[in-house]
Amino acid sequence: MLLPRFDYLDPKNLEEALDLLAVHKEDAKVLAGGTDLLVRMKKGLLTPKVLISLKSLNELSYIKEEAGCIKIGARTPLADIIASGPVQDNARALSQACEKVGAITMQHYRGTIGGNILQDNRCHHYNQSDFHRSGHQACHKNGGKTCYARENADRCNSTCQSDGSTALMALGAKLVLLSKGQERTVDLDNFYTADGIMPHDMEPHELLKEIIIPINGARSAYKRLAYRSAIDYPIVCAGVLVRPSDSQKDRIDEARIVVGAMGRAPLFLAQASSSLKGKKLDDTDAFKKAADASMDSAATFAVHNVGSTLEYRCSMISPLVLQGLKEAASEK
Repeated sequence: MLLPRFDYLDPKNLEEALDLLAVHKEDAKVLAGGTDLLVRMKKGLLTPKVLISLKSLNELSYIKEEAGCIKIGARTPLADIIASGPVQDNARALSQACEKVGAITMQHYRGTIGGNILQDNRCHHYNQSDFHRSGHQACHKNGGKTCYARENADRCNSTCQSDGSTALMALGAKLVLLSKGQERTVDLDNFYTADGIMPHDMEPHELLKEIIIPINGARSAYKRLAYRSAIDYPIVCAGVLVRPSDSQKDRIDEARIVVGAMGRAPLFLAQASSSLKGKKLDDTDAFKKAADASMDSAATFAVHNVGSTLEYRCSMISPLVLQGLKEAASEK
């Protein structure tokens, strides 16, 4: 499989990159680590006329504590996040998620956090070669009117399999998006469109600049299942957060449970999360009930498109959430 022809542009600073995006818009794709984008281009899933490289934009590679938050530049390598003391101390779920992405020899050093968040939704029926797809009627994501993942579906049911996004949503992260002359900040909870074809609420001329994670004394964990410990995308994953009360250190003031690789976006399970408010940090029964409720809620969105049975993936939600809650609650 060969890359299609394209023009390669190498801006030397952020302002130049935004100028190029403003000019080329839908014809351009942003190239950071390239571990997802180049594979999709080789398979014929994308044929951009222009690639705008971020390799010279060191200003987008950083991790810093500021104003009660951890701020991470979008071009920061996953390896830097894994090794970061502030991330390990205040956002362990993100460090754990980045450790699971790809293989150490490639993804951790080539892959970036921005690329992991912005990776396109995947589907076992769609993410195939041109030759494979040519033997089937086109699906929604390929311009047709069929969904092979869910019978009679009127829309694309491709799945968000981003490890980083699941962990970051559990951490209550925000994204800073830039365009020529404009900047906006959006909660990661609101960044997804529920449209498998265009899953992110982001304009073609916008660039992801920064991820902001609040530091608020919360504890977190990330758990996932995949066929192999390296290279493979998760077939189901969970990010959890528990924040102890300021007045009662042994009780939970806030909890966030997010299940990933089950639907068009990571699923923040508000009802299961709120059920833990006021519970003790060692209340295993409450954790089990919340984990079972998470399974019941997330199973509604599950479709057969990541190469594993629905029954197995759904059945593993509860133990993953339970493991995550126990680990986060016991974190020191």
